[in-house]
Amino acid sequence: MWSHPEVFERVERLELPFNRYGLDPYGVSVEHVSTFLSFLRPFYKTYFRVETHGVEHVPDHDRAMLVGNHSGGIPVDGAMVLSSMFFELEPPRLVHGMVDKFVGSWPVVSNWFNRVGQVTGLPEHAIRLLKDDRMLMVFPEGAEGTAKLYRERYDLVDFGTGFMRLALEADAPIVPFAFLGGGEALPTVMRLERLGRWLGAPYVPIPPYLLPVPLPVKCDLYYGEPMHFEGDGSEADETIQHYIDQVKEQIAALIERGRAERRQRTIDGDGATRANLSDS
Repeated sequence: MWSHPEVFERVERLELPFNRYGLDPYGVSVEHVSTFLSFLRPFYKTYFRVETHGVEHVPDHDRAMLVGNHSGGIPVDGAMVLSSMFFELEPPRLVHGMVDKFVGSWPVVSNWFNRVGQVTGLPEHAIRLLKDDRMLMVFPEGAEGTAKLYRERYDLVDFGTGFMRLALEADAPIVPFAFLGGGEALPTVMRLERLGRWLGAPYVPIPPYLLPVPLPVKCDLYYGEPMHFEGDGSEADETIQHYIDQVKEQIAALIERGRAERRQRTIDGDGATRANLSDS
């Protein structure tokens, strides 16, 4: 399998217990990870031109749960979060994403996901990974998050409660994040649910240009400070919901910060363009 030299060098610095066959205890493969991240590299660096903010808030060792918003019809956000942790952190870290159960029914794809550390979102998988000091990526909005239409792209739908109980049980800090640009990259105006079920997915997103292929839109990632909560996961529903509301508030604040900075960047860019035209 082919890999980019930069990617291969960084994979070698992943703090994972690969054996002599290039596999870790979870079946993650050096070859597959190198190929996968070599594929994502041009999307992260050139196509979506992802700018990462607040990476210093993310633990460079030990367990952590990255929790953020979902949008954009297809999981561009998940791929770019995974890429940011690999390309921006020192030493690089591999993020284990909790993927929807329907992905496990897709031939070839499901095997690839396992080989690059993306696992079915079962509680036992999450607890084991966290207690092994791995980093998990969770989208509590689930498939409802990516199902947002373009006009809803910055809204937050209801969060599931499972991620909070898992974080408490594993004594893992939660790092909130906001991804901006996914809704613009694939501006969904319609969802074909019947076709999606036929393909083994919840829906097929349809943008105005019909083909569900993301546009080369600049994206931004904002990481907030780690959040620590007291408990062991057996707390009453009211307590869990109170904790979740705090995480949701932080993600919403990061989204608003990102929107303001993106608006300002647009204004500054327009001003520079007008200045250049007046000088010419």
